[in-house]
Amino acid sequence: MASRVVPVVRFVIKGSLAGAAVYVAYDQGLLGNGSRGAEALKKAREALPPAIQEWTNYTGWELPSTPKFDFSVSESWNTGVQATISALSVAPTRIREYTQDGWKYVKDLIK
Repeated sequence: MASRVVPVVRFVIKGSLAGAAVYVAYDQGLLGNGSRGAEALKKAREALPPAIQEWTNYTGWELPSTPKFDFSVSESWNTGVQATISALSVAPTRIREYTQDGWKYVKDLIK
């Protein structure tokens, strides 16, 4: 009986954590448009350093300074969307080509 309960409990815990992650991402605006994502990233940049500093003071550990970089969420989002749409638009043609190549290969093997 206990051996059947453990996998169910693990599944429920993992599902709960995944659901919580999706909820937090949605609540913070990460699943919205690019400008909302950029705004959420800006809020995270402002909130994380003080929280990390407080945590390191509490634990007594010293962490290296974080690297500074300029990252445009909306630009990256648009590039990702364009690449995905491009891949989806050529998918039927590629599938047909790969199927034809596969059949040709199988026919050559049979000969």
